Amino acid sequence: MEITILSAQGLKNTSFTIFSSRIRPFVTITTYPPATTSGDKHCHVYRTRVDDHGGVNPTWGDKFHVPTDCNAFFANRYACIYLQLYTKTLISGRTLLGWCQIPVNDIGFPPAGSVRNLSYRLRARDGSRGHGVVNLAIKLEPVVPDTSLDACHVIGIPVICQNRLGVNCEEESRLRNEREVSPTYGLNLTNR
Repeated sequence: MEITILSAQGLKNTSFTIFSSRIRPFVTITTYPPATTSGDKHCHVYRTRVDDHGGVNPTWGDKFHVPTDCNAFFANRYACIYLQLYTKTLISGRTLLGWCQIPVNDIGFPPAGSVRNLSYRLRARDGSRGHGVVNLAIKLEPVVPDTSLDACHVIGIPVICQNRLGVNCEEESRLRNEREVSPTYGLNLTNR
């Protein structure tokens, strides 16, 4: 999945200090649950660059390729992309301006390669309505099958084989062998 953090509008600096009144925003994104194919349960945090010139209406255009196990991520109705918008500060390092969650249902199943543009109102730290809107684009990348031996998944071995008529293949094979071999001499009767 390719996620592009495009821009934000209407931000408000809620942590005004005497040292800096300027907003220097950046965004972090993670997936919940951790969307990795390796089974690793640790979240990877993706981070945009700091926009020093945009102020309350920053633009980024930063793209992130987030590896997802599509079957597991899109099948989980609680799965989401968690986005947090911060401002970089001199003393505390960063201060949260707002956050939002992009549910998997909003992403849907667009055809591979198509882009879905989404906009979300930011929430304050306590979950109440915050200041600003963040814009992003999500593109599902085509899945390239892995042909390595490790990617092979064996579901099971059939216990009973049946032909198109529903007859057990093993039983049919046994009956055919009994008809073709003479019980007394063990001679093949079909080659006579």
